[in-house]
Amino acid sequence: MWSRMLIAGCALTLMSSLSVAVPRPAVAQPQPAGAVVLPPQGPAQAWLLADLDTGRILASRNPYEPHAPASTIKVLLAMVVLDHLSPDNFARANKSHTQVECSCVGLKPGQPYTTRQLLSALLMVSGNDAANMLADMLGGQRIAVAAMNRKAATVGARATRASSPSGLDGPGWESITTPHDLAAILRAALSYPLIAQIMRSPSAPFPGKTLTNQNELLTRYPGDLGGKTGFTNLARKTYVGAAQRGNRRLAVVQMYGTGDLYGQAIGLFDWGFSQP
Repeated sequence: MWSRMLIAGCALTLMSSLSVAVPRPAVAQPQPAGAVVLPPQGPAQAWLLADLDTGRILASRNPYEPHAPASTIKVLLAMVVLDHLSPDNFARANKSHTQVECSCVGLKPGQPYTTRQLLSALLMVSGNDAANMLADMLGGQRIAVAAMNRKAATVGARATRASSPSGLDGPGWESITTPHDLAAILRAALSYPLIAQIMRSPSAPFPGKTLTNQNELLTRYPGDLGGKTGFTNLARKTYVGAAQRGNRRLAVVQMYGTGDLYGQAIGLFDWGFSQP
């Protein structure tokens, strides 16, 4: 079962150069000094545990295997938005923003929304309507997606191809990424203070309502720094998140999952923090 597992001691980092998006075969390595048990297996077909600050991969299974990201790709959109828009910029929603498969935050045509409010809707409740509106504020979906792909390459996620701002699947516009790339994207995104603040906030004000963060680890795992869930029929369940214990920060990525990804993430965080 563990013949495809990469364990600590390897020289991989999140900034390793990828020339093509081809899965790399994993080779079993000895357990790191002081390890009591192997990192926990779980329902995600491809996953990765990494040190968020150094980029070192501590353990993984199929870390370069390409899958659809679902809504985890919204973390990439959030960075592009803050590269081009002020948090206090605002625009009015229109009907086209709401014509999208949900999950949605429930934008009201004619209502003004700030960039900050839309980012909260994007990252906390995975609003596909918010993703559409933010893409329009960037100049339209085609421009937004092109900017997302340039940003992915810049942060070392060279096997990533975004085809929609929300991560929704559709004929001719399937997005692709890998656990390695999602970890690199999260690592870069958490360097944006507003993204980090939104992702670790349990709730946020929004016109007409209060948003509640969908990331259950905020309340289930002490030290959780935030995360992003996703699901489509093509991607199955996906998750990317980070946690801190003392001075150590770790990132977990899970892709193509079917069961309790939160339980597996907790096990991976616990295992990672137990390592020397």
